Amino acid sequence: MEYVNLGKTGLKVSRICLGCMTYGSSQWREWVLDEEASRPFFQRALELGINFFDTADMYSLGVSEEVTGQALKDFAKRDEVVIATKVFNPMGDKPNQRGNSRKHIMDSIDASLRRLQTDHVDLYQIHRWDHETPIEETLEALHDVVKAGKALYIGASSMFAWQLAKALYTADLHGWTRFVSMQNHYNLVYREEDREMNPLCRVEGVGIIPWSPLARGFLAGNRTRDKGGETVRAKIDGFAHYLYYQDNDFDTLDRVLEVAGQLDVKPAQLALAWMLHKPGITSPIIGASKMYQLEEAASALNIKLSAETIEYLEAPYKPHPVLGHS
Repeated sequence: MEYVNLGKTGLKVSRICLGCMTYGSSQWREWVLDEEASRPFFQRALELGINFFDTADMYSLGVSEEVTGQALKDFAKRDEVVIATKVFNPMGDKPNQRGNSRKHIMDSIDASLRRLQTDHVDLYQIHRWDHETPIEETLEALHDVVKAGKALYIGASSMFAWQLAKALYTADLHGWTRFVSMQNHYNLVYREEDREMNPLCRVEGVGIIPWSPLARGFLAGNRTRDKGGETVRAKIDGFAHYLYYQDNDFDTLDRVLEVAGQLDVKPAQLALAWMLHKPGITSPIIGASKMYQLEEAASALNIKLSAETIEYLEAPYKPHPVLGHS
């Protein structure tokens, strides 16, 4: 395993981050693994050298945090792992149980810490931009969370580049804690972030930790143009069908399959290797419901790609509408 700084912080994270949305309660999503089935993935991730684990309060409505917290408590020492979670999405039906208001942030960080069984998270992220709360209120609340020792760093997730820029200069203006990471939607079949967000992150020293680096399994190579697939998630994941499955996406996938065959690697490994070669990328967040997926992701670090191969993989891409901000 390789380790790099998260943005321009001193925090060292593994170049692969284990996304924990897959672990929690199958009552929330049919493809989610319950606790007993989830625990071996945390153990194996640690054996592979992965020290970075990302979850969110809304995953399995809190159960993902519970499963993540218990597994890491059982299998690792707290100072050996980097725990990230997120706030924004609804955690109930009441009006103040969502968003990035001071009230919801203060309530949510304490609830997340209880579920994770820790006195602090290493990275606390806003899951989305809140159009109903001034960014000044959100940033000051997050700054207070950091000063209280409940989070060491703060980050953000999918938004427009102008919104991140506004958040950064607002934090600087007031002397508040800055976002150190951007968890954005980015992969071989969705590269709109290369236009504005990724360059902004690079110049500002913000670490890029993309979600869906395999396009929700699309880049594993087992999806079909009729929106079919082999797994339960492939068959029922309506969000993936909304994000991907354009004809042009399959043109890119065809090249992934071609090059993977030439290099004798799995398509998912090649897609991850491509991302790990991109400037500014810190740690792609991978999900794994089968053990080989986790092990193949870790071994993608060993795949070296030439500039010509990268250009060949990227060539079929055509502009997409902005997706993943809501």
